[in-house]
Amino acid sequence: MKDTLKIGITCYPSLGGSGVVATELGKLLAEKGHEVHFITHSIPFRLGAFHKNIHYHEVQVSDYYVFRYPPYDLSLASKMAEVVKREQLDILHVHYAVPHAVCAYLAKQMVGDDLKIVTTLHGTDITVLGQDVTLKDLIALAINKSDAVTAVSADLIRQTREALDITREIDLTYNFIDKRVYYPREVSKLRGEFAAPDEKILMHISNFRPVKRVPDVIDVFDRVNKAMPSKLLLVGEGPDMPKVQSKIRELGIEDRVHFLGKQDEIAQVISLADVLLLPSEKESFGLVALEAMACGVPTVGSEAGGIPELVLHGLTGYLAPIGDAAAMAEYALTLLSDPVKRDAMRAACLERAHTQFCDQKIMREYEEIYYRVLGRKLPDMAVQGC
Repeated sequence: MKDTLKIGITCYPSLGGSGVVATELGKLLAEKGHEVHFITHSIPFRLGAFHKNIHYHEVQVSDYYVFRYPPYDLSLASKMAEVVKREQLDILHVHYAVPHAVCAYLAKQMVGDDLKIVTTLHGTDITVLGQDVTLKDLIALAINKSDAVTAVSADLIRQTREALDITREIDLTYNFIDKRVYYPREVSKLRGEFAAPDEKILMHISNFRPVKRVPDVIDVFDRVNKAMPSKLLLVGEGPDMPKVQSKIRELGIEDRVHFLGKQDEIAQVISLADVLLLPSEKESFGLVALEAMACGVPTVGSEAGGIPELVLHGLTGYLAPIGDAAAMAEYALTLLSDPVKRDAMRAACLERAHTQFCDQKIMREYEEIYYRVLGRKLPDMAVQGC
């Protein structure tokens, strides 16, 4: 029997942490020799150029005139079943309970029980959709009918159990970074385009939704800037951008803030910063904080969700209660004004990111789950590169 597997992966292929993690996991599995099939409505944006052992299957939705709304869920389930049968897949690994785990369950009804489903919960499928009474039973069904379920933080596991009355086993499998991509970059020349030598750089990266509390970022920065010459780099865009721009004008700090929009080379961008600000009110994991950590940049943020599992207070960053901009500003100033503390925290960030959240380590954890649900012995191979 072959040691490698045939794995189908379905995720949201556009911007978003879950799509990033799913795509990067698929690439790592393919490098390991597994055959990976992405089944999505468009090519995942992190997939990029040709990769050996990776295949893409586009989900096309019927535009039959009697449908008021395009039946994407049914089309996805049908495509999953088609690919499973044709390519003889062993596993469907779906990211997000709704609609992907539901669709995988439908596909399994079409192809038979030999197909195994692994569902990874990333956050809003539980923290937002799980609160919707019209969806709760459907989400619970998808979770309970999966052969294995993983979640990206212990806090998300807790919320899943509380919101949906789930008692089954859920594997804690953290997000990860590829240290071949995320490491401190040489950006001294580029940094000079944004800040003077005596100025510090604070950064925020998000989709600028209300849950990210970006106005709090502006409050924190304004307090820091009054005490220490600083610049703020805002990366991303989203619905709260007009509110953020208005607040910046009201405070009269337009010349201290740079809007960078969406960026692809995130490691290079993050390497510009002295500190990352992440004051979210909900954050199941906080992938951007891990990306910053891997580039040697500490995070000052909130105690929301899974952030405390990632950012160790006083060691790799500082955490304050949600909405406490004053405390976050004080923590940022403590860090920025103490070079010894900053260097120690930078070293701790690199060590933690590249060991506890190493891509090879986390990939191995997923492999263990795959082989477990298949009832097969995991090949005895050492974890590489951690």
